[in-house]
Amino acid sequence: MRSGLSLTELGFGAAQLGNLARVTTDDEAAGAVAAAYDRGIRYFDTAPHYGLGLSERRLGAALAAYPRDDYVLSTKAGRLIVPNEEYDGRARDDQGFDVPADLRRRFDLSRDGIRRSIDESLERLGLDRIDIAYLHDPDDYGPEAHAEAIPALIELRDEGVVRAVGAGMNQSAMPTEFVLRHDVDLIMLAGRYTLLEQGALEDLLPAASERGVAIVAAGVYNSGLLSRPRPPADARYDYAQAPAEVIARANEIADVCESFGVTLPEAALAFPLRHPSVVSVVVGMRTADQVEQAVERVGAEVPDELWSTLAERGLLRDA
Repeated sequence: MRSGLSLTELGFGAAQLGNLARVTTDDEAAGAVAAAYDRGIRYFDTAPHYGLGLSERRLGAALAAYPRDDYVLSTKAGRLIVPNEEYDGRARDDQGFDVPADLRRRFDLSRDGIRRSIDESLERLGLDRIDIAYLHDPDDYGPEAHAEAIPALIELRDEGVVRAVGAGMNQSAMPTEFVLRHDVDLIMLAGRYTLLEQGALEDLLPAASERGVAIVAAGVYNSGLLSRPRPPADARYDYAQAPAEVIARANEIADVCESFGVTLPEAALAFPLRHPSVVSVVVGMRTADQVEQAVERVGAEVPDELWSTLAERGLLRDA
């Protein structure tokens, strides 16, 4: 990467440390980070959004045991975590995290809002610096993102507060604009360049290649659809119930994978890393066992013939 940072091919996604979908205990969170470090993972990603700051606090506490120069940490900006004046003492967060709703998120893409977000992340993390700062999900705030938020992140990079900047999103169109219009270092792309769909080949990946911008692939299981050898009938896709035709396509891909002795999740992790602009694949990990599973999957041997066969059958667009 042009920033001088080096990311491990497998990155630790810390959304689960914020109690994504269900409670993760403090011991599970600490054990997952320790297992990841023991297995050579040196890239860790979090965000204020994850558990209203809980993920950042847990990740920072766990990483405090290790030399700061030995790992790369990314977090995100764009949502401030503020007191919820309407909290009744019982309500839980309504955005997918099993935490009390005593706090709430407030989008703020102003220069001051971005700087405040980074300062507050540093405080929650308990660390002296952030390596990568992504603008998080600015889908509905395009003008503000271009006019203030991305320039504010670049300003923080120029001041040495962060080392690299970019955006983390579930679409490829707006990140492509960031790459073409701003001096960003990398993009975290969730779900749009995976074994199941390759829409980013139309816009983001060519732009990133041309500008020397690195891509971090996230959401490579497409909300869990590709996380098992066979997708269940109630599989989720893009954070909702997967349509029948999408499940059928995933099963067709699984058929080909099995014919080469490869599991669907192994192929899902291997595929994005084939593109020369993709420097890391980030996977959510809740426990030490999930870390071990991810490490084994990313280390699996996947023959080139698998990709060509999928392409011949119209199931894949390869880079």
